[in-house]
Amino acid sequence: MDFAAINAKLVEMLGPMGPLLALVGVAALLVLAALPALLKKRQDPYEKLRLSRTGSSPRASASGGDQKLRDTGSDKLDKYASFLEPKSAEELSESKKWLQRAGYRGPDAVRNFHAAQFAAGLCLLALGVIYVLIANSSSEQGLSSTMMIVAILLPGAAGYYAPKYWVDKRVTARTNEIQDGFPDALDMLLVCVEAGQSLDQGIIRVSKELRKSYPAMAEEFAMVAHEIKAGLDKTNVLRRFGERSGVADIASFVTVMIQSQQFGTSIAEALRLYSADMRDKRVMRAEEAANKIPTKMTLGTMMFTVPPLLIILVGPSVYGMMENFSKMGM
Repeated sequence: MDFAAINAKLVEMLGPMGPLLALVGVAALLVLAALPALLKKRQDPYEKLRLSRTGSSPRASASGGDQKLRDTGSDKLDKYASFLEPKSAEELSESKKWLQRAGYRGPDAVRNFHAAQFAAGLCLLALGVIYVLIANSSSEQGLSSTMMIVAILLPGAAGYYAPKYWVDKRVTARTNEIQDGFPDALDMLLVCVEAGQSLDQGIIRVSKELRKSYPAMAEEFAMVAHEIKAGLDKTNVLRRFGERSGVADIASFVTVMIQSQQFGTSIAEALRLYSADMRDKRVMRAEEAANKIPTKMTLGTMMFTVPPLLIILVGPSVYGMMENFSKMGM
């Protein structure tokens, strides 16, 4: 069978874009076949000799003497880490902070996120190709070239960006929950400090008491308590708490706590003033949301109230005018 016959057969089976779809399918198969070979990195013989002389393992040392960006583990996606994770330390750190704000704190969170992106994109892309094939085979005319491109690429793009949209929604919901629960946490922390407990003990008690009402806030305080128990510097722990939460009020609170410890001022007094300020801010946010309601209801009122009112008031007059015009015409 020559090339013209193959081309005609593809056009008959898949429509006008049949040859192009066949080339795309062959290219995808070649890429999938070559992907394991590309991801499987072979160790340099000179590097292997150097590691054998120094006595270090390949996991403990990176090529060129640079520190390895990612942690190695027993995860199934570990061998694809170079493909699924950012290459620079800055991008990897920002991705980890972003996922931590959404509540994903695992060591392989960045890797799993990119794997979910690629998996969802490829699966929906394959569904788009299947839909195009079914539509072309079931109908005589088939889909146009533009419709086929849209039907294939649009699901793939939606699948690729769906995990990012999900994480963004999680970040927004979790940030709002932390922002709403922070004044109550400060009030409870103030009560614990004034009762004679230390700041560390107060943080542990607050993390236990807020577990049901504000689980995200309780999780953040529990992490701070565990890091302090592990012997880390309290200043660095509080600063990481402010960066990890992503809330400006918590960052300001961390600054106040660090300054209180450095200058020896009363932590209870600082907590009392700051908790009162946070309560006022929460009331102001509630008032702001309440003041936005009339503006948001204006569009709904105009769409669902004015047209029926006009029909009721103007409808009889219009009907009477149409009746008069019809009689005059007769």
